Amino acid sequence: MGIENHSSNFAPAARTDGRINLVGLSREELESTLVDAGFEKFRARQVWHWVYHRGVTDFALMSTLAKPAREKMAEHFVVDRPTPVKDLKSVDGTRKWLCRFHDGQEVEAVHIPEEDRGTLCVSSQVGCTLTCRFCHTGTQRLVRNLTADEIVGQVMLARDHLEEWPSPPDGRMLSNIVMMGMGEPLYNYDNVAKALKIIMDGEGISISKRRITLSTSGVVPMMKKAGEELGVNLAVSLHAVNDELRDRIVPINRKYPIKELMDAVRNYPGLNNARRCTWEYVMLKGVNDSMADARELVRLIRDIPSKINLIPFNPWPGSPFERSDWDQIEKFSDYVNAAGYASPIRRPRGDDILAACGQLKSESQRPTAAQRAGQLEQSKLLAAEYAAQIAAKEAALAL
Repeated sequence: MGIENHSSNFAPAARTDGRINLVGLSREELESTLVDAGFEKFRARQVWHWVYHRGVTDFALMSTLAKPAREKMAEHFVVDRPTPVKDLKSVDGTRKWLCRFHDGQEVEAVHIPEEDRGTLCVSSQVGCTLTCRFCHTGTQRLVRNLTADEIVGQVMLARDHLEEWPSPPDGRMLSNIVMMGMGEPLYNYDNVAKALKIIMDGEGISISKRRITLSTSGVVPMMKKAGEELGVNLAVSLHAVNDELRDRIVPINRKYPIKELMDAVRNYPGLNNARRCTWEYVMLKGVNDSMADARELVRLIRDIPSKINLIPFNPWPGSPFERSDWDQIEKFSDYVNAAGYASPIRRPRGDDILAACGQLKSESQRPTAAQRAGQLEQSKLLAAEYAAQIAAKEAALAL
């Protein structure tokens, strides 16, 4: 029996075997797809529960459906995930999956465990539209946008590997999501929005909008729409406090300069002291880490509910920058803190497996063995130095 689409204008794409992947369909699309295949409307809610709450991929295990219905569904549909080509684990517990899709394209997703949470960094594009000079992903050209099923699929793949099905109400290893992986989410807004609405649905994966952060490099025209439609937290990759420097290291600034960006953040729906904008600021030695930069940063964000994530630069093979000295990062942080803005220094995580901020890149564009060996050694030395500096500071505070 073929599947025809009589009940709506939506026509899901079939795979090469003719079956349709149910992952990534909205509730309405799932219902219309099942109805067009001859199933009753109420089956959509049952399938939704099995797919997104229970994590089941085999229709035969969907026990609330009659056996003939399960068999018929298996003929026409699949519940698909990206293929985990690589599963790498850092010495600090960070985990990175190289996710391959049906057309052979790949992205990376990273899980970062903390004491009180577990955050998954999710990609939105293969490659990136932008060419930020300090970012490894930015050296890879944009290949294509990810579809909603490919974005949701990264979350489901992580849940599979963390053995976290059915969705637990509390104590989750995957409790938070940041759209900070490969790509610029607001240049793939429709697919990102559709995927996040599925992820936030209370009868499925059920991750609250308060635990989801969308990071943008400053696609000003889309920011208000994202706030109104999704209500998720906002993070902005700033990295420079004047247009001259930001034009060079974050080229989207040439289109949407800092003043326009600041106005867009001030107008982001729902922004308040309990729900602040997070400014991402990578610390580049001798480039953007002076005390003059710190003073200008405070001036720029004045009257905006904010916190600043200071990110020690994470090197990658061939990168043209160096990580700021620890003392300078600390002085920068102390100044911003004293001005009334929380400015935690982000501890590098997963840099030994190239999973840290700014290091993600499809494995299809690999560094050479020599480059990778050098990168790993450099990362280990930096991580050891960084850990020693933190330990020294903690010891001094304890005295």
